[in-house]
Amino acid sequence: MPEQQREFAYTRKDFHQLCALVDRHTGIQLGDGKEDMLYGRISRRIRKVGVNSFKAYIELLEQDENSEEFGEFINAVTTNLTSFFRESHHFDYLKTTLLPELMQKNRASRRIRIWSAGSSTGEEPYSIAMSVAETMPPGWDVKILATDLDTDVLAHGERGVYDDARVEDLDRAVVQRWFVKSKQQPGKVRVKPELQELIYFRQLNLLQEWPMKGPIDIIFCRNVIIYFDMPTKQKLMNRYADLLVPGGYLFLGHSEAMNNMSTRFVLDGKSVYTKRAQ
Repeated sequence: MPEQQREFAYTRKDFHQLCALVDRHTGIQLGDGKEDMLYGRISRRIRKVGVNSFKAYIELLEQDENSEEFGEFINAVTTNLTSFFRESHHFDYLKTTLLPELMQKNRASRRIRIWSAGSSTGEEPYSIAMSVAETMPPGWDVKILATDLDTDVLAHGERGVYDDARVEDLDRAVVQRWFVKSKQQPGKVRVKPELQELIYFRQLNLLQEWPMKGPIDIIFCRNVIIYFDMPTKQKLMNRYADLLVPGGYLFLGHSEAMNNMSTRFVLDGKSVYTKRAQ
């Protein structure tokens, strides 16, 4: 959309400043193809707060990055926005360190349970499933629980069908191994059934009662807690600790830190935490 036809002034500089804010706080890197998407989502916030340009809105955000409006900004941009192997170091760590450790720790039961809390359209749990399938030997009982509040994104994840563009940045070998072109839907790919068999998609509100009893070995809760106030974060961290096995692992987003949320975890790697032994 040409700039002169837009409701609000929106320059390339504005776009890049917003991208930098998003990257710093969520780990999501927005490419040039996201200009219109970002305009549409942020325009609603600009109308809500009553400023008259993107420049003015950015200035408002930069005044206080802990403000309620900054949280609304992040929420607007990141709602259902995810990618395969987002924050790729987490999946490298999962494959090279954590899964081998669990193969030793759980060698008697040969059982591993992983929870993707806030799974959105499924890219995170499928990335976990690819890591598991490429690492674990046959004969292990591995299950991945994928939960989200939004039933629409859960249905998307359960279908496992994605636009070609969602996998274009992945290594070709990964795409060839785990995806097939959809014959019914040109321009789309679907994940292979062997990955889908590892994952259970379920609706869940993190702030309400949880039906699962555990124990769980690994929890991914990335770029979720940024939306909660401190008392809610503290309660959530303690609930995670209750569900994890001693020495279990919790993954947070790179812009999130345990800080004063709980004393029941110790930092194990880059935004990876281990539950303290009881």
